[in-house]
Amino acid sequence: MNSEFCSNNTVLAACGRAGYWQRALRCLLVGLLLVTAPGCNYMLLLGYLIGGPPQEEPQFEKETKKCMTDKDVRVAVVCYAPDDVKYKFENIDHIIAKCVTTQLANNKIDVIPYDEIRTWLDENPDWDTAVDIGAEFDVTYVVYVDVSDFSLYERDTNALMRGRCDAIVSVYEMETDGEGSRIFNRELNSVFPLEVPRSASDVSYDKFRMEYLRKLSDDIGRMFYPWHVGDQFSHTA
Repeated sequence: MNSEFCSNNTVLAACGRAGYWQRALRCLLVGLLLVTAPGCNYMLLLGYLIGGPPQEEPQFEKETKKCMTDKDVRVAVVCYAPDDVKYKFENIDHIIAKCVTTQLANNKIDVIPYDEIRTWLDENPDWDTAVDIGAEFDVTYVVYVDVSDFSLYERDTNALMRGRCDAIVSVYEMETDGEGSRIFNRELNSVFPLEVPRSASDVSYDKFRMEYLRKLSDDIGRMFYPWHVGDQFSHTA
């Protein structure tokens, strides 16, 4: 069993860098287009550079007609993982929840700091449902990530690295009386990299772990905030 999957500061640094590289990639792509495009397309490309590419509507908004970036909306994130997964990857439930929390905060969603939620979870080990967290922190929505499997290696070998996470991502909407109901439910089958696994001799365990945590938190986060189609290239390999 790993002694500690990663420190809080390392998780925050890894998750927070994703936005910088996505913006840098967009600027690079636009620069290349400006160099190669015919003259009549310069104004179109200039508009792309100023306003950015068209955004994809998050699945949560499509299905519920609700928006997590609305004013006065507050969100909490909690994650569950079974004991066999936590035995292999210690604290993976807290790590995923903290990464997703950071990702949502970086995309203009008002989210409860995960350290506060973890403190409450530690003090209330008999908590039962996501609604319990929602009532305690007086939030509008609770994002609940129910992990069934997590791995950083290709199946049946430790020589190849490929991140995988199978989970159900749900959202509970809270009422003023502390009750809540599930309004969104989505299966997640995250795989990274998609094409071929990485050789364990070419990348360190810690570096690959951080790359996959960024990818996984963005996979979950895109269900709730708008994203650009070009952003996906920053996570493929």
